[in-house]
Amino acid sequence: MINIRNYLKNRKKDREKTPRISYLEKIKSHKFMIFYRSLLLFVLAAAATAAFLIQWKNKIYSEIVTVSSIETSKPKNGNLIAFSEYILTYSKDGASCMDGKGNAVWNETFQMQNPMVDICRNVVAIGDYNGRNIYVMNTSGVLGQITTNKPIRNFCVAANGVVAVVLDDSGVTYIYLFDTKGNELVRFTTTMKDSGYPFSISISPNGTLLCVSYLFVDSGELKSSVAFYNFGEVGQNQTNNYMSGYDYRDVIVGYTRFLDEKTIFAVSDDRIMFFEGSQKPVNTAERLLNEEVQRIYYGKENVGLVFNSTEGSRYRLDVYHKSGQLSRSIYFDMEYTDIVFAEDQIIIYNESECLVYNMNGVEKFSGYFDKAVYALIPTSSSYKYILITGDSIDTIELK
Repeated sequence: MINIRNYLKNRKKDREKTPRISYLEKIKSHKFMIFYRSLLLFVLAAAATAAFLIQWKNKIYSEIVTVSSIETSKPKNGNLIAFSEYILTYSKDGASCMDGKGNAVWNETFQMQNPMVDICRNVVAIGDYNGRNIYVMNTSGVLGQITTNKPIRNFCVAANGVVAVVLDDSGVTYIYLFDTKGNELVRFTTTMKDSGYPFSISISPNGTLLCVSYLFVDSGELKSSVAFYNFGEVGQNQTNNYMSGYDYRDVIVGYTRFLDEKTIFAVSDDRIMFFEGSQKPVNTAERLLNEEVQRIYYGKENVGLVFNSTEGSRYRLDVYHKSGQLSRSIYFDMEYTDIVFAEDQIIIYNESECLVYNMNGVEKFSGYFDKAVYALIPTSSSYKYILITGDSIDTIELK
């Protein structure tokens, strides 16, 4: 028979001998357990994500799958080019814009002898070389028209619609800045004797900075000068808004371009130059070139120079980061009509064939189109493109 009194006393003694865990210690232990479980889940998720990214980056695509196709016809004597994610068609008789589904966005008629086009993001300017009219549009519609009183020699457009124009006169060249409605914002004069001839111009996307490459002769020697003008508040304190400039002997700086609001590159006979600065650009890098540049391409952060190759392939594409560093060289044999820099891709194509590389220079795809392609437009989705053919607008995806 159990003595209840003794049993309870013994139970009490056992409880007193057993170490007690306080409420705070229990909470602390529980928090540690949750932390370690969360850390384990995070590590597993990170490992899975890394494995997926590595697999995705190393994935090689082998076929083209047509996602959708819309019947359309290529205009006769018209030029087709990518305009943001839209399609711009222009000729001597006018210009039009379509979306990726073939829907007409706008149409503008005009008469030009030698139409020229400049695009900055979602704004385009179309002007007549040696004429007197420039039309400014964006992906929504026509913004305005600029009419000049002197022949147009060159122009460039900013993302806000400001247009810089080189106008010619006997012995004098003018550089104007106009808004989209044709109102004069800035004007200054250049002569061969004082500053040289403005061979190339480029305006920043925000319309604040202007880069001009002048060509002139000094004591019988050919020279080029790359000059920067600031039309913001800082530039108002400078003579003629001039901020900085760099001279180059015995070369022609034939191409200048803003990659963003503060990064500019220029290409001459013997080098590529990079400049940086949102107020007063300075030269940050130069790379000498020992071969003749065949063509120039660029994206948001990269510049591509095409050379004839002497190392077994027909062409070599040297890719420079906007910091001025040579990132990689890509060798290829295909005759090409265009090279496109997308977010993480370099696309080389012609009417029938396409090469796709990632930014590390790894070939991701090599293949043929089903029909002749006049323009390829990257979309916001990786490895998905819009193709403009003679009778359709096709959306394709690499698989």
